[in-house]
Amino acid sequence: MARYTGPKTKISRIFGEPILGNGKYLDKNSNPPGQHGAQRKRKQLGEYAVQLKEKQKAKYTYGVLERQFRKTFEEAARLKGVTGENLIKLLEARLDNTIYRMGVAPSRPAARQLVSHKHIMVNDVVVNIPSFQLKPGDVITISDKSKDSETLKSQMRPKNPKIGWVDFNEGEMSGTFVAYPERENVPENIREQLIVELYSK
Repeated sequence: MARYTGPKTKISRIFGEPILGNGKYLDKNSNPPGQHGAQRKRKQLGEYAVQLKEKQKAKYTYGVLERQFRKTFEEAARLKGVTGENLIKLLEARLDNTIYRMGVAPSRPAARQLVSHKHIMVNDVVVNIPSFQLKPGDVITISDKSKDSETLKSQMRPKNPKIGWVDFNEGEMSGTFVAYPERENVPENIREQLIVELYSK
């Protein structure tokens, strides 16, 4: 399964946001990577560059590589409604992202690892595909062999109460993908309309 394995802090510095990690290193150095640091004169980005950068931000945020991201966009374009909002909904409905939203894993890469290592079940069936698309009503549970894992329990954190489209019962180690989220409820700082404009060229 392909995934990004390069430097995370460098990516965060490119966008000036902690999109990969907790951002503690941005406090030390928030300048974009490259020679001469803050002293370097940087050209103002053109329209295409701005759109491309926004697409790259979305890809790194959700841990999706180019081919899979394009397929997700094409699926979003086929659905009824606004393409940009559909894209965000599909990315949010990924199994690894939902595990992260439920608070079971501290980050999306950690959630991806849980799925890949067969710790997660969907509707009582083990699923080891991080990009698995959930549908409203799908029940996500921790597999029986993993429920008592101290490592897994130590990584869990309280679910953000603003994330209302997923539910999680820590006592039962079970959650539900309630519905596709509305765009205004998704906290990610992504301007999806720029991505739509990029693919429309």
